[in-house]
Amino acid sequence: MTSGGGLARLLALVLSVKGRRRALLAFLAGASGAAAMAPLNFWPGMVFAMSMGLLLVDGAAPPATATAAMRKTAYKRAFWIGWIWGFGYFLAGLWWLGAAFLVEAEDFAWALPLGVIGVPMGLALFPAFGFAFARFLWTPGPGRLFAFAAGLGASEWLRGHVLTGFPWNAYGMVLGGHLAPAQAAALIGGEGLTILTILLCAAPALSFPGNPWNGGARSRKALLTPLAAALCGVATLVGFGLLRLESHPTHYTEGVELAILQPNEQQGPSFSPENKDAIIGHYLALSQPVFDAARSDSKARLLIWPESAFPFILSRDRDALLRIGGHLTPDLWLATGAARLDTDDKERRYFNALQVIGEGGLIIDNYDKVHLVPFGEYLPLDGLLRRLGLHNFVHVPGGFTAGEARMRPLFVPNLPLAAPLICYEAIFPGTIVPIQVPSAERPGFMLNVTDDVWFGHTAGPYQHFEQARLRTIEEGLPLVRGANTGISAIVDPVGRIVASLPLGAEGLLRGPLPEPIAPPLYGRHPGLMPVLVWLFVLGVAYGLRPWRKRPLETMGA
Repeated sequence: MTSGGGLARLLALVLSVKGRRRALLAFLAGASGAAAMAPLNFWPGMVFAMSMGLLLVDGAAPPATATAAMRKTAYKRAFWIGWIWGFGYFLAGLWWLGAAFLVEAEDFAWALPLGVIGVPMGLALFPAFGFAFARFLWTPGPGRLFAFAAGLGASEWLRGHVLTGFPWNAYGMVLGGHLAPAQAAALIGGEGLTILTILLCAAPALSFPGNPWNGGARSRKALLTPLAAALCGVATLVGFGLLRLESHPTHYTEGVELAILQPNEQQGPSFSPENKDAIIGHYLALSQPVFDAARSDSKARLLIWPESAFPFILSRDRDALLRIGGHLTPDLWLATGAARLDTDDKERRYFNALQVIGEGGLIIDNYDKVHLVPFGEYLPLDGLLRRLGLHNFVHVPGGFTAGEARMRPLFVPNLPLAAPLICYEAIFPGTIVPIQVPSAERPGFMLNVTDDVWFGHTAGPYQHFEQARLRTIEEGLPLVRGANTGISAIVDPVGRIVASLPLGAEGLLRGPLPEPIAPPLYGRHPGLMPVLVWLFVLGVAYGLRPWRKRPLETMGA
């Protein structure tokens, strides 16, 4: 069997498969895409996922003899193929969510199917819409590749914004997880990388011989052109990335030292208010080298403790503040995650906060988390779901309240302004630096504290770190990341890891603060660049419609 004959037979199988076999193929194709995410970063998985997705939409097209009613069902078929494809992708990529339900199994184990099955089922509605929208633009020839990118690109934008958004494992992380091609995010951001990923990974589907949807392309040269174009695109991205990395060596802020505590503190009975003295003692003992260094020279130092570092309200515990503040000096400050409580005559409101503490336990500045984690920090449809027996993972009465300020800078004396990011706030592109902040007040680094202990030694913490690292390339700002169980790291403004601690380790990471670079194109226009990329692919898809050739209805499947 020749390779061309084998490809033709594979194509015929994909286009003709129906019913349960089509559903199984769509599910396996989507699931293979998850292998391209961290920690595997196996990019061929996304090539298979996107190429099969495009061919499955080909197969959902109406036959040449179809009636008008049958043609209308093609959109429904594309929707359900997209849903099954998306379910496979999110199930394989987010299975680790189930680990959170087992941390306190007596309370949450019964709801494990909701996280492992229910969340992927809901998220799959977005690629379902993307497939159906692409099918609306579908025409013979290469234009359908751009239709596919326009449809899935739009659905990914919606996934990142609807109901506060959940852009976890965006398709663009296939490029974003590799340092050289990830540099394109400086121009078009992670959302733009998603559209590029779809184009590059689905292009091989246009090179199958014998596909009537190739619009009459039958020669070997015509069939290989999309694949060659995709390879040239990858080479261009890598070349641009290598040049950009070479032109931006890492420079450091003089006279500033960072110290990141990774205590590896586990959830459970020991992490309780009754054990607060032991918990604080553990943190102080691990941080002792920083305290000693602060008393021996006049460097400005920032010590970072992770998100949710205390099982009590630190700002209301004067003894704890004095104990911590007694180890700080005029040149040493602590930035730590801590719950915060506001009370008035009507209600008590809890916030997930990042607080800066100085000598004597004085709280200098505070940032309240804006993007809360559904089910973890608050309960959507609170009244209904609580009646069904559900409550949020974090034991806070009524859940956390979202902060009112949109990513405002955090003040640390003698250091550049910090862009605060608590937990998964770091996965949202374009929200790090508010548009209204003048360039003179632009933050000098991103400060991300998180607690991924809920997800153990699974893929989740690796995926979380890779997405946070991509923000450095988009914004031209270094990242300082303190994670309870890892991965803690210092990352320079083009995504190079300066220093890090691995997942599951206890330790203290010390290092210099990288200097920022000038805001890249995406950092200056975060809302504009992905829209321009999407409008471009939409325009190409529309412009390549064969207006004077065979209409869509005459194409065979």
